[in-house]
Amino acid sequence: MRLKIFGILLFVLVPILSAQEKYPQGVFQSPLEIPLVLAGTFGELRSNHFHSGMDIKTQQREGLPVFAIADGTVTRIKISHWGYGKALYVAHPNGYTSVYAHLRKFGPEIEEYVKKIQYAKQSYEIEVFPDYGELKVDKGSIIAYSGNTGGSTAPHLHFEIRSSVTGKPTNPLLYGYEVRDATDPTLLGLYGYPLSDDALINQSAKKIQLNFRRQADGSFMADKVTAIGTIGFGINSFDRLDMAANQNGVYAVQQSVNGRVYSEYDFETFSFGETRYINTLIDYEHFGRFRQRIQKCFKEPYNHLGIYKTLYNDGKIDVEEGLSYTVEIRISDIQGNETKLVIPVEGKRETPRVTKNDETTENFILANKPNNFDLGAAKVYFPANTFYNDFYINLKKGKDTVTIHDNSVAAHRNFTISFDPSQYPLSERKQLFIARLDDRLRPSYATTYKRDGSFTTRTRDLGTYTLVRDSVAPTISPKNFKEKQWLSNYSYLSLTIADDLSGIDSYRATLNGKWILMEYEPKTNTITYNFDDKIVDETQCELEVTVTDNVGNSSTFTSTFFRK
Repeated sequence: MRLKIFGILLFVLVPILSAQEKYPQGVFQSPLEIPLVLAGTFGELRSNHFHSGMDIKTQQREGLPVFAIADGTVTRIKISHWGYGKALYVAHPNGYTSVYAHLRKFGPEIEEYVKKIQYAKQSYEIEVFPDYGELKVDKGSIIAYSGNTGGSTAPHLHFEIRSSVTGKPTNPLLYGYEVRDATDPTLLGLYGYPLSDDALINQSAKKIQLNFRRQADGSFMADKVTAIGTIGFGINSFDRLDMAANQNGVYAVQQSVNGRVYSEYDFETFSFGETRYINTLIDYEHFGRFRQRIQKCFKEPYNHLGIYKTLYNDGKIDVEEGLSYTVEIRISDIQGNETKLVIPVEGKRETPRVTKNDETTENFILANKPNNFDLGAAKVYFPANTFYNDFYINLKKGKDTVTIHDNSVAAHRNFTISFDPSQYPLSERKQLFIARLDDRLRPSYATTYKRDGSFTTRTRDLGTYTLVRDSVAPTISPKNFKEKQWLSNYSYLSLTIADDLSGIDSYRATLNGKWILMEYEPKTNTITYNFDDKIVDETQCELEVTVTDNVGNSSTFTSTFFRK
């Protein structure tokens, strides 16, 4: 019995230990001085991409000191309204680059460097690449303070370790960082996929959800499956770490059939150039309809991900009549905690109860060819390889609105939608934009290019599009001050800016005629000026703020305040 247990532990731990041996241990210190509790793990399944780092909780606070994990030099600084927000990249002599994102602000030397560039360019959003050695940092020095900028939905530090040579991110937990995790991954759902034309699973030619139950030893056993032809399986699963309720991504999935490994992949590393192929790893149609990500244990022909360690028959199982198969799926986290699922399969030819009955439309997409369609109000152009596979596309023509299929199909590349605005008076066209309508017909701005009498947008989102007119200028209102107020003891100035339709495109602020840096936080519709910038030394200050929306409507706010 002891030998059997040892063999199981060795099977689980060897892949993880061998991965850790590739990376330096104990070289990098923690980027924060608090215990590492994660809100997100490396490789986690996100919309159109894998998560490229780990999200460290900051105890629902901003402003915690962020430390350089080793000696290095700053090689890139990027500040944007969305995405990583304020982000810092530090290259280390051992060939790795650490990345720190969603920051509130940078350390003093870096902050001074950044503000000089922002004032020179008169722009909050910047991206700069300092010369190597220009901004050196020491291990353990404060390089930034944690925040909630960019696309972050709560205060945390997004932290990555990348190869400085290839740029590929690697799982930070492979470098010796300790995160408490004694919990096995959770299995939410199991699905069977008939893949060949003659395939059936439990008399169904369509994808089918399968039942399973927990065994006394903690593993799971599926109800016996009857099948014929080429089939595959998919799982819906997550991992939960100690001290956090977040549903994180799992580290590895392995599928074996009668003891032979058919498919195996893990999230040791991946390439940014491949990350959008996540839409081929998951059942994208299921995700589009139910917002649940089923991970396929088989590899589609259009899946170009490099995360696979083992593939036999692309993970697909050829079931023959009269034979029995034991399919075993192991789901593990990086600490070696594992959930095992056993699926007994009996090869049996039966009369189908559920047939495919694939829906057809007037239009068929050949994925490897360019496709053009005239929808009346708009024309749509799909370049070759916009989609992963051939399919019947549902297109609806309209006088001013068109529907281009739905969100059950993933587009890998941008396609083009062009509207003819000639039905609108010339006086209104400047205020028109292309909008995508959600399920409740609410419009959202799609970047609109206006040239040669045509309005065009490039997008990867299928759905309903129309032209919308925005004639209302943005609103601007003071948030923490009033007209003619003394602000001597204030550390910052804050205003609320908003636009109810096309959205904010740009803003500009001056103090006594001089440009000032105002940081924009779209999540709260707030722009903020820090008085530490000391742009003016006059007692009477004249503030002017101009905000422009995406179709060119502008508003200007002016105010006088006093400060000593």
